[in-house]
Amino acid sequence: MKKLVIWILAFLITVGLAYYQRKTGPTHPKSVDVTLADSTWQVKMIRSNGERDAQVKLPMKDPTVSAILYYKKFRVNEDWIAVDFEVKPLRSHSMSKKKKSGKAPEEALVAYLPKQESAGKLEYFIELNGYGSQTFIAKEAPVVIRFKGDVPAGVLIPHIILMFMTMMLATLAGLFALFKIDKFRRYTIWTFGILFIGGFIFGPWVQWYAFGEWWAGVPYGWDLTDNKTLFAFVFWIAALIGNWKKSRPALVILAAIMTLVIFSIPHSLFGSELDYATGEVTQG
Repeated sequence: MKKLVIWILAFLITVGLAYYQRKTGPTHPKSVDVTLADSTWQVKMIRSNGERDAQVKLPMKDPTVSAILYYKKFRVNEDWIAVDFEVKPLRSHSMSKKKKSGKAPEEALVAYLPKQESAGKLEYFIELNGYGSQTFIAKEAPVVIRFKGDVPAGVLIPHIILMFMTMMLATLAGLFALFKIDKFRRYTIWTFGILFIGGFIFGPWVQWYAFGEWWAGVPYGWDLTDNKTLFAFVFWIAALIGNWKKSRPALVILAAIMTLVIFSIPHSLFGSELDYATGEVTQG
């Protein structure tokens, strides 16, 4: 019964942590409530995009409301470029299916940010006009969007699953060690192995497709995602070696706690960034 409770607790901790990490990350769309006259909408400002122009859409369907998108390269001293929003079909993966079925694609007020090289960033804000009023979205603190290469599902999905398993197994190992259940040593080995495969085989593979680099952490750079993986790995090496011949649950508990702390840091924070002046990808 105790083991079942530990499994459930570990699963809930892992799911909660993964949800928190995704929601707080700098690549997750930023939701902004916007009021124009007496009408209020929620606008999602995208902050990550693949190898195509980035579609920025607005939920306003009133033809009397108009909007302008302003953008420029991030950290570059240049003038803002203005693009008018237009009513256009929404781009989605299901558009081809809708065409085959004869259904017209959904339309919305849309503008596009031009595709950038991998790790290139743009900053943007929006001007809204309608009902005799004018308002701005994110003008004082423009939203930053980063572009990246498309990662094949066969690489990305295993990486995500393996890193989720790492958090799950790390939590299990820590809880088993805390309650002095001997299987914590077995889970220590599994955590170490899954972390190595997910973080040091599939992780660099994802990084290569997205930004053209295999490793951007220490000693080559300061990419926080890579360094988080490296830092967690060091603790599990210590836990593995420390428990090889003798039971030392404290090392496993410490490694589990540090893993939870490390992976609670938002994903992609201080990630790869293109320096437009030099053309080099940096981290910071």
